[in-house]
Amino acid sequence: MTRGPLDGVKVLDLSQIVSGPMAAAMLADQGADVVKLESPNGDPVRGMGPRKGDVSAMFIAVNRGKRGVVADVKTAEGAALLEALIGWADVLVENFRPGTMARLGFGWARCSAINPRLVMASITGFGPDGPYANIRVYDPVVQAVSGIAAAQTDKDGRPSLVKTLIADKVTALTAAQAITAALFRRERTGVGEHVQISMLDAALAFNWPEAMWNLSFLDDAPPEMPAYGAMTRLWQAADGQVAIGAMQTVEFVALVRSLGLDALAEDARFLTAGGRIRHAKDWTGAVGEALAARKLETLMEGFVREGAVGGRVNGLEAVLDDPQVRHNGALTDFAQGAAGRVRGALGAARFAGGSGPGPRAAPSLGEHDAEVRAMVGL
Repeated sequence: MTRGPLDGVKVLDLSQIVSGPMAAAMLADQGADVVKLESPNGDPVRGMGPRKGDVSAMFIAVNRGKRGVVADVKTAEGAALLEALIGWADVLVENFRPGTMARLGFGWARCSAINPRLVMASITGFGPDGPYANIRVYDPVVQAVSGIAAAQTDKDGRPSLVKTLIADKVTALTAAQAITAALFRRERTGVGEHVQISMLDAALAFNWPEAMWNLSFLDDAPPEMPAYGAMTRLWQAADGQVAIGAMQTVEFVALVRSLGLDALAEDARFLTAGGRIRHAKDWTGAVGEALAARKLETLMEGFVREGAVGGRVNGLEAVLDDPQVRHNGALTDFAQGAAGRVRGALGAARFAGGSGPGPRAAPSLGEHDAEVRAMVGL
């Protein structure tokens, strides 16, 4: 086990579901000591999806590497534990509805009075205030409002949802980065701060670069371009599907050569991006036929040989055995108590100075109660 870049950082995780827990789990993977405080009923994700005992696969994925304690913070005893843990922590993560922490008696003013060096990260659905602040939020709602759904149109042009928790997870990534930035500033100033992250803002920023590109220029706007998503598709192979790309001329040349279509690589009509767009019908048919005539293994060999942009469409189980996934060591397994061994994805960032302990077991409900209370003198 190596020391990670966040070794010695202490995190109190009051959050539940995905956005906050996943952010805190990323910090744990990188060496932070994370204590998850749950209500007596536990995080609802404990029961979501396949599970063993009181841990589900999703709960493990977004709560791995944490210690777990249970308390009802509405009681005097629970409030005392919360106050002690705030004093202990470098970071507090919460994703309650706006105003909940203040109603519990632990708004930012109180928390910073208890611990002036505290970095408090508050994750909300739409923000701490505003016309939607009282709406309860889950991932599909944020996809709908942020424009993500509008960028995923079906064949009839109707918006649809990305079939993963993309808004939750990009919020987690945003929160983890914001927390480390606030910790870095604390090293300079000596004081903590309150960081506000809304799922709507995170999703909108994530969606903006290509999905909203026709809405960027304000002065003398250029002609609109087709939506980025309209220019992407999967292509049929003899025994599956592939994704390809040819944004740059060198990529187009590599692609067609990988398919034995050398004449296309020498056709002047296709040697600029504009030309490939204008004359798309004159090359996409031949490329499509060549792809459909070849098996995935042959296509991948050609993509690798020529340095083309291409990849097979893996089924979920096939991802586990993909040669590059295996080479990267992107997956690991670890002991999850009575549930046995479980599989998970390593964090994508690998640090030369040590990446941290990586994935470890998620806590059973209240598993570390005595240990955590003793740690803070209760």
